[in-house]
Amino acid sequence: MAKVTLEHVDKIYTGNVKAVSDFNLEIRDGEFVVFVGPSGCGKSTTLRMVAGLEEISGGVIRIGDRVVNDVPPKDRDIAMVFQNYALYPHMTVKENMAFGLKLRKFPAKEIEARVQEAAQILGIGELLERRPKALSGGQRQRVAVGRAIVRKPAVFLFDEPLSNLDAKMRVQMRVEISRLHHQLNTTMIYVTHDQVEAMTMGQRLVVMKDGLIQQVAEPLKLYNNPINRFVAGFIGMPPMNFFEGTIRMANGALQFEGPGGMRLTVPEKDKAALGAYIDKAVTLGLRPEDIGSAVAEQLSGASRIQATVEVIEPMGSESYIYFRAADTTFISRVDAHRKFEVGETAQPAVFIDKAHFFDRQTDRRIEAPACRQR
Repeated sequence: MAKVTLEHVDKIYTGNVKAVSDFNLEIRDGEFVVFVGPSGCGKSTTLRMVAGLEEISGGVIRIGDRVVNDVPPKDRDIAMVFQNYALYPHMTVKENMAFGLKLRKFPAKEIEARVQEAAQILGIGELLERRPKALSGGQRQRVAVGRAIVRKPAVFLFDEPLSNLDAKMRVQMRVEISRLHHQLNTTMIYVTHDQVEAMTMGQRLVVMKDGLIQQVAEPLKLYNNPINRFVAGFIGMPPMNFFEGTIRMANGALQFEGPGGMRLTVPEKDKAALGAYIDKAVTLGLRPEDIGSAVAEQLSGASRIQATVEVIEPMGSESYIYFRAADTTFISRVDAHRKFEVGETAQPAVFIDKAHFFDRQTDRRIEAPACRQR
Protein backbone atom coordinates (compact mmCIF):
# COMPACT_ATOMS: atom_id res chain seq x y z
CA MET A 1 0.00 0.00 0.00
CA ALA A 2 1.08 3.60 -0.53
CA LYS A 3 -0.15 7.14 -0.58
CA VAL A 4 -0.21 9.02 -3.89
CA THR A 5 0.72 12.70 -4.08
CA LEU A 6 0.31 15.05 -7.02
CA GLU A 7 1.89 18.50 -6.72
CA HIS A 8 1.17 21.23 -9.30
CA VAL A 9 0.75 18.62 -12.05
CA ASP A 10 0.04 19.90 -15.56
CA LYS A 11 -0.65 18.21 -18.87
CA ILE A 12 -0.31 20.35 -21.98
CA TYR A 13 -0.75 18.89 -25.45
CA THR A 14 0.54 20.23 -28.76
CA GLY A 15 -0.98 23.59 -29.56
CA ASN A 16 -0.92 24.67 -25.91
CA VAL A 17 -4.03 22.64 -25.15
CA LYS A 18 -4.24 22.33 -21.36
CA ALA A 19 -5.83 19.02 -20.39
CA VAL A 20 -4.92 19.29 -16.68
CA SER A 21 -3.87 22.44 -14.83
CA ASP A 22 -2.14 22.79 -11.45
CA PHE A 23 -3.53 19.54 -10.03
CA ASN A 24 -2.76 19.22 -6.31
CA LEU A 25 -3.95 16.24 -4.27
CA GLU A 26 -2.75 13.85 -1.59
CA ILE A 27 -4.44 10.44 -1.58
CA ARG A 28 -3.98 8.69 1.74
CA ASP A 29 -2.61 5.19 2.11
CA GLY A 30 -5.51 2.74 1.72
CA GLU A 31 -7.98 5.41 0.59
CA PHE A 32 -10.59 5.00 -2.17
CA VAL A 33 -10.67 8.25 -4.16
CA VAL A 34 -12.89 8.88 -7.19
CA PHE A 35 -12.12 11.39 -9.96
CA VAL A 36 -15.48 12.47 -11.36
CA GLY A 37 -16.57 14.97 -13.96
CA PRO A 38 -17.97 15.30 -17.49
CA SER A 39 -16.22 13.92 -20.56
CA GLY A 40 -13.09 15.88 -21.42
CA CYS A 41 -12.52 17.26 -17.92
CA GLY A 42 -9.07 15.65 -17.56
CA LYS A 43 -9.85 12.87 -15.09
CA SER A 44 -8.61 9.95 -17.25
CA THR A 45 -5.57 11.97 -18.32
CA THR A 46 -4.69 12.51 -14.66
CA LEU A 47 -5.06 8.81 -13.93
CA ARG A 48 -2.87 7.92 -16.89
CA MET A 49 -0.20 10.33 -15.64
CA VAL A 50 -0.22 8.51 -12.29
CA ALA A 51 0.12 5.24 -14.18
CA GLY A 52 2.95 6.57 -16.35
CA LEU A 53 0.99 6.09 -19.57
CA GLU A 54 1.02 9.87 -20.13
CA GLU A 55 4.04 12.08 -19.56
CA ILE A 56 3.45 15.02 -17.27
CA SER A 57 4.17 18.54 -18.56
CA GLY A 58 4.98 19.90 -15.13
CA GLY A 59 4.83 19.14 -11.44
CA VAL A 60 5.65 16.11 -9.31
CA ILE A 61 3.93 12.74 -8.80
CA ARG A 62 4.89 10.56 -5.86
CA ILE A 63 3.82 7.02 -5.07
CA GLY A 64 4.77 6.46 -1.47
CA ASP A 65 7.86 8.59 -0.91
CA ARG A 66 9.27 7.98 -4.39
CA VAL A 67 9.05 10.54 -7.19
CA VAL A 68 7.84 8.60 -10.24
CA ASN A 69 7.89 11.31 -12.92
CA ASP A 70 10.43 9.36 -14.98
CA VAL A 71 9.70 5.84 -13.71
CA PRO A 72 8.29 3.44 -16.38
CA PRO A 73 4.73 2.14 -15.73
CA LYS A 74 5.94 -1.39 -15.04
CA ASP A 75 8.13 -0.15 -12.19
CA ARG A 76 5.54 2.05 -10.43
CA ASP A 77 3.96 -0.78 -8.40
CA ILE A 78 0.50 -0.03 -9.78
CA ALA A 79 -2.16 -2.15 -11.49
CA MET A 80 -4.69 -0.66 -13.87
CA VAL A 81 -8.16 -1.86 -14.87
CA PHE A 82 -9.44 -0.45 -18.16
CA GLN A 83 -12.88 0.09 -19.63
CA ASN A 84 -12.35 -2.46 -22.41
CA TYR A 85 -11.06 -5.34 -20.20
CA ALA A 86 -7.96 -5.88 -22.44
CA LEU A 87 -8.03 -9.67 -22.08
CA TYR A 88 -6.08 -11.97 -24.39
CA PRO A 89 -8.75 -13.90 -26.36
CA HIS A 90 -6.55 -16.98 -26.98
CA MET A 91 -5.79 -17.45 -23.27
CA THR A 92 -7.98 -18.96 -20.56
CA VAL A 93 -9.09 -16.89 -17.59
CA LYS A 94 -6.35 -18.49 -15.51
CA GLU A 95 -3.71 -17.74 -18.12
CA ASN A 96 -4.88 -14.14 -18.44
CA MET A 97 -4.63 -13.63 -14.71
CA ALA A 98 -1.24 -15.29 -14.49
CA PHE A 99 0.35 -13.67 -17.54
CA GLY A 100 1.82 -10.60 -15.84
CA LEU A 101 3.33 -12.70 -13.06
CA LYS A 102 4.92 -15.05 -15.59
CA LEU A 103 6.55 -12.10 -17.35
CA ARG A 104 8.04 -11.11 -14.00
CA LYS A 105 9.43 -14.64 -13.51
CA PHE A 106 7.36 -15.46 -10.40
CA PRO A 107 7.64 -19.10 -9.26
CA ALA A 108 4.86 -21.34 -10.61
CA LYS A 109 3.61 -22.22 -7.11
CA GLU A 110 3.26 -18.58 -6.13
CA ILE A 111 1.46 -17.76 -9.39
CA GLU A 112 -0.98 -20.60 -8.78
CA ALA A 113 -1.60 -19.48 -5.19
CA ARG A 114 -2.19 -15.86 -6.18
CA VAL A 115 -4.56 -16.77 -9.04
CA GLN A 116 -6.58 -19.08 -6.80
CA GLU A 117 -6.77 -16.46 -4.06
CA ALA A 118 -7.96 -13.76 -6.48
CA ALA A 119 -10.48 -16.14 -8.07
CA GLN A 120 -11.90 -16.94 -4.65
CA ILE A 121 -12.19 -13.25 -3.72
CA LEU A 122 -14.04 -12.49 -6.96
CA GLY A 123 -16.10 -15.67 -7.12
CA ILE A 124 -14.77 -16.76 -10.51
CA GLY A 125 -13.14 -20.06 -9.55
CA GLU A 126 -15.41 -22.02 -11.92
CA LEU A 127 -14.40 -19.78 -14.85
CA LEU A 128 -10.65 -20.35 -14.75
CA GLU A 129 -10.55 -22.73 -17.73
CA ARG A 130 -12.85 -20.66 -19.95
CA ARG A 131 -11.75 -18.21 -22.60
CA PRO A 132 -12.99 -14.56 -22.67
CA LYS A 133 -15.45 -15.16 -25.53
CA ALA A 134 -17.37 -17.58 -23.28
CA LEU A 135 -17.82 -14.94 -20.56
CA SER A 136 -20.41 -12.23 -19.98
CA GLY A 137 -19.35 -8.58 -19.70
CA GLY A 138 -19.51 -8.72 -15.92
CA GLN A 139 -17.42 -11.88 -15.81
CA ARG A 140 -14.80 -10.36 -18.12
CA GLN A 141 -14.57 -7.33 -15.87
CA ARG A 142 -14.06 -9.57 -12.83
CA VAL A 143 -11.22 -11.30 -14.68
CA ALA A 144 -9.65 -7.92 -15.48
CA VAL A 145 -9.88 -6.98 -11.80
CA GLY A 146 -8.46 -10.39 -10.85
CA ARG A 147 -5.47 -9.83 -13.13
CA ALA A 148 -4.81 -6.63 -11.18
CA ILE A 149 -5.30 -8.28 -7.78
CA VAL A 150 -2.71 -11.03 -8.37
CA ARG A 151 0.00 -8.41 -8.73
CA LYS A 152 -0.69 -7.15 -5.17
CA PRO A 153 0.17 -3.58 -6.20
CA ALA A 154 0.60 -0.58 -3.93
CA VAL A 155 -2.09 1.28 -5.90
CA PHE A 156 -5.08 0.15 -8.01
CA LEU A 157 -6.16 2.44 -10.87
CA PHE A 158 -9.62 2.04 -12.43
CA ASP A 159 -10.41 3.91 -15.67
CA GLU A 160 -14.21 3.87 -16.13
CA PRO A 161 -14.26 0.07 -15.73
CA LEU A 162 -18.06 -0.30 -15.69
CA SER A 163 -18.97 1.81 -18.73
CA ASN A 164 -19.52 -1.21 -21.01
CA LEU A 165 -21.88 -3.01 -18.61
CA ASP A 166 -25.67 -2.84 -18.47
CA ALA A 167 -27.35 -0.92 -15.63
CA LYS A 168 -27.98 -3.96 -13.40
CA MET A 169 -24.44 -5.29 -13.81
CA ARG A 170 -22.96 -1.84 -13.12
CA VAL A 171 -24.73 -1.78 -9.75
CA GLN A 172 -23.51 -5.27 -8.92
CA MET A 173 -19.92 -4.57 -9.94
CA ARG A 174 -19.65 -1.29 -8.05
CA VAL A 175 -20.73 -3.13 -4.90
CA GLU A 176 -18.11 -5.80 -5.57
CA ILE A 177 -15.34 -3.24 -6.14
CA SER A 178 -16.29 -1.45 -2.90
CA ARG A 179 -16.26 -4.79 -1.08
CA LEU A 180 -12.88 -5.55 -2.65
CA HIS A 181 -11.46 -2.29 -1.28
CA HIS A 182 -12.59 -3.19 2.23
CA GLN A 183 -11.03 -6.63 1.89
CA LEU A 184 -7.69 -5.52 0.47
CA ASN A 185 -7.46 -2.10 2.16
CA THR A 186 -5.32 -0.92 -0.76
CA THR A 187 -5.12 2.57 -2.20
CA MET A 188 -7.55 2.87 -5.11
CA ILE A 189 -8.09 5.67 -7.62
CA TYR A 190 -11.25 5.32 -9.68
CA VAL A 191 -12.32 7.43 -12.68
CA THR A 192 -15.95 7.81 -13.74
CA HIS A 193 -18.30 10.33 -15.35
CA ASP A 194 -21.21 8.73 -13.46
CA GLN A 195 -21.84 10.75 -10.30
CA VAL A 196 -24.00 7.97 -8.80
CA GLU A 197 -21.01 5.62 -9.04
CA ALA A 198 -18.82 8.28 -7.51
CA MET A 199 -21.18 9.02 -4.62
CA THR A 200 -21.72 5.37 -3.72
CA MET A 201 -18.11 4.19 -4.00
CA GLY A 202 -15.66 6.92 -3.09
CA GLN A 203 -14.46 7.86 0.37
CA ARG A 204 -13.51 11.19 -1.17
CA LEU A 205 -14.49 12.63 -4.53
CA VAL A 206 -12.40 14.91 -6.74
CA VAL A 207 -14.81 16.87 -8.92
CA MET A 208 -13.13 18.14 -12.10
CA LYS A 209 -14.07 20.51 -14.89
CA ASP A 210 -11.92 21.76 -17.79
CA GLY A 211 -8.77 20.23 -16.31
CA LEU A 212 -9.21 21.93 -12.94
CA ILE A 213 -10.17 20.56 -9.55
CA GLN A 214 -13.44 22.17 -8.48
CA GLN A 215 -13.79 20.57 -5.05
CA VAL A 216 -12.40 17.65 -3.05
CA ALA A 217 -14.56 16.29 -0.25
CA GLU A 218 -16.47 13.33 1.13
CA PRO A 219 -19.63 12.50 -0.86
CA LEU A 220 -22.18 13.94 1.59
CA LYS A 221 -20.15 17.10 2.15
CA LEU A 222 -20.09 17.67 -1.60
CA TYR A 223 -23.83 17.08 -1.77
CA ASN A 224 -24.72 19.34 1.15
CA ASN A 225 -22.02 21.99 0.75
CA PRO A 226 -21.09 22.41 -2.92
CA ILE A 227 -18.49 25.10 -3.41
CA ASN A 228 -19.93 26.42 -6.67
CA ARG A 229 -22.81 26.06 -9.09
CA PHE A 230 -21.03 23.46 -11.23
CA VAL A 231 -20.49 21.07 -8.31
CA ALA A 232 -24.03 21.69 -7.08
CA GLY A 233 -25.50 20.82 -10.47
CA PHE A 234 -23.22 17.89 -11.23
CA ILE A 235 -23.56 16.03 -7.91
CA GLY A 236 -27.07 14.71 -7.27
CA MET A 237 -29.70 12.92 -9.34
CA PRO A 238 -32.00 14.44 -10.45
CA PRO A 239 -29.75 17.50 -10.54
CA MET A 240 -30.23 20.60 -8.44
CA ASN A 241 -32.78 23.14 -9.72
CA PHE A 242 -31.56 26.68 -10.39
CA PHE A 243 -33.67 29.84 -10.35
CA GLU A 244 -32.37 33.22 -11.49
CA GLY A 245 -33.60 36.14 -9.41
CA THR A 246 -32.85 39.08 -7.14
CA ILE A 247 -32.48 39.62 -3.40
CA ARG A 248 -34.92 42.25 -2.12
CA MET A 249 -35.76 43.81 1.22
CA ALA A 250 -39.53 43.63 1.77
CA ASN A 251 -41.32 44.49 5.02
CA GLY A 252 -38.05 44.29 6.91
CA ALA A 253 -37.22 40.81 5.61
CA LEU A 254 -34.88 39.56 2.92
CA GLN A 255 -36.61 37.80 0.03
CA PHE A 256 -35.56 36.05 -3.13
CA GLU A 257 -37.70 37.22 -6.06
CA GLY A 258 -37.61 34.78 -8.94
CA PRO A 259 -39.50 33.67 -12.06
CA GLY A 260 -43.30 33.68 -12.21
CA GLY A 261 -43.72 36.00 -9.24
CA MET A 262 -41.74 33.68 -6.95
CA ARG A 263 -41.08 35.19 -3.52
CA LEU A 264 -39.17 33.09 -1.02
CA THR A 265 -38.05 34.30 2.40
CA VAL A 266 -34.28 34.04 2.85
CA PRO A 267 -33.53 31.54 5.65
CA GLU A 268 -31.89 32.73 8.85
CA LYS A 269 -28.63 30.92 8.06
CA ASP A 270 -28.14 32.95 4.87
CA LYS A 271 -29.16 36.44 6.03
CA ALA A 272 -25.68 37.57 7.02
CA ALA A 273 -24.17 36.55 3.70
CA LEU A 274 -27.01 37.83 1.51
CA GLY A 275 -27.26 41.21 3.23
CA ALA A 276 -24.57 42.41 0.82
CA TYR A 277 -26.64 41.28 -2.19
CA ILE A 278 -29.76 43.44 -1.73
CA ASP A 279 -31.05 44.48 -5.20
CA LYS A 280 -28.43 42.26 -6.83
CA ALA A 281 -28.94 39.26 -9.10
CA VAL A 282 -28.22 35.84 -7.59
CA THR A 283 -28.97 32.21 -8.41
CA LEU A 284 -31.06 30.10 -6.03
CA GLY A 285 -30.41 26.35 -5.94
CA LEU A 286 -32.94 23.84 -4.58
CA ARG A 287 -32.64 20.07 -4.75
CA PRO A 288 -35.68 18.17 -6.10
CA GLU A 289 -36.36 16.50 -2.73
CA ASP A 290 -36.67 19.94 -1.09
CA ILE A 291 -39.61 20.97 -3.28
CA GLY A 292 -43.02 19.48 -2.62
CA SER A 293 -41.70 16.80 -0.27
CA ALA A 294 -43.65 15.59 2.75
CA VAL A 295 -41.22 17.44 5.02
CA ALA A 296 -41.66 20.71 3.14
CA GLU A 297 -45.46 20.40 2.99
CA GLN A 298 -45.70 19.84 6.75
CA LEU A 299 -43.74 22.97 7.66
CA SER A 300 -45.99 25.67 9.06
CA GLY A 301 -45.79 28.85 7.01
CA ALA A 302 -43.68 27.15 4.34
CA SER A 303 -42.80 29.18 1.26
CA ARG A 304 -44.50 28.00 -1.92
CA ILE A 305 -43.86 28.20 -5.66
CA GLN A 306 -46.78 28.61 -8.03
CA ALA A 307 -46.14 26.57 -11.16
CA THR A 308 -47.75 24.38 -13.82
CA VAL A 309 -47.24 20.62 -13.96
CA GLU A 310 -45.67 19.68 -17.31
CA VAL A 311 -44.49 16.06 -17.00
CA ILE A 312 -44.87 13.28 -14.41
CA GLU A 313 -42.35 10.44 -14.27
CA PRO A 314 -43.42 7.56 -11.97
CA MET A 315 -40.32 5.90 -10.52
CA GLY A 316 -41.96 3.32 -8.27
CA SER A 317 -41.80 4.47 -4.67
CA GLU A 318 -41.43 8.10 -5.79
CA SER A 319 -42.26 10.34 -8.73
CA TYR A 320 -40.41 13.11 -10.53
CA ILE A 321 -42.69 16.06 -11.21
CA TYR A 322 -41.55 18.58 -13.83
CA PHE A 323 -42.98 22.04 -13.16
CA ARG A 324 -42.79 25.28 -15.10
CA ALA A 325 -42.78 28.75 -13.55
CA ALA A 326 -42.62 31.44 -16.25
CA ASP A 327 -39.64 30.39 -18.43
CA THR A 328 -38.03 28.13 -15.80
CA THR A 329 -38.53 24.36 -15.60
CA PHE A 330 -37.72 22.60 -12.34
CA ILE A 331 -38.02 19.09 -10.90
CA SER A 332 -39.64 17.92 -7.67
CA ARG A 333 -39.01 14.46 -6.22
CA VAL A 334 -42.01 13.37 -4.18
CA ASP A 335 -43.60 10.29 -2.68
CA ALA A 336 -45.48 8.31 -5.33
CA HIS A 337 -48.74 8.68 -3.38
CA ARG A 338 -48.80 12.44 -3.99
CA LYS A 339 -51.11 13.00 -6.93
CA PHE A 340 -50.58 15.63 -9.61
CA GLU A 341 -52.19 16.06 -13.01
CA VAL A 342 -50.39 17.29 -16.12
CA GLY A 343 -51.55 20.83 -16.87
CA GLU A 344 -52.74 21.65 -13.37
CA THR A 345 -51.51 24.67 -11.43
CA ALA A 346 -49.90 23.65 -8.17
CA GLN A 347 -48.15 25.32 -5.26
CA PRO A 348 -45.48 22.93 -3.98
CA ALA A 349 -43.92 23.92 -0.66
CA VAL A 350 -40.20 24.63 -0.44
CA PHE A 351 -37.85 23.49 2.30
CA ILE A 352 -36.09 26.85 2.16
CA ASP A 353 -33.56 26.03 4.88
CA LYS A 354 -31.94 23.65 2.38
CA ALA A 355 -31.54 26.36 -0.27
CA HIS A 356 -28.18 27.38 -1.75
CA PHE A 357 -27.43 30.82 -3.17
CA PHE A 358 -24.78 31.47 -5.82
CA ASP A 359 -23.04 34.63 -6.95
CA ARG A 360 -24.06 35.32 -10.56
CA GLN A 361 -20.62 36.72 -11.44
CA THR A 362 -18.41 33.97 -10.02
CA ASP A 363 -20.88 31.04 -9.65
CA ARG A 364 -19.43 30.54 -6.14
CA ARG A 365 -21.83 29.60 -3.35
CA ILE A 366 -22.62 32.60 -1.17
CA GLU A 367 -21.92 31.78 2.46
CA ALA A 368 -21.31 33.54 5.73
CA PRO A 369 -17.58 34.17 6.41
CA ALA A 370 -17.46 31.64 9.26
CA CYS A 371 -18.75 28.90 6.90
CA ARG A 372 -16.34 29.45 4.04
CA GLN A 373 -14.11 26.55 3.07
CA ARG A 374 -10.42 27.11 3.50
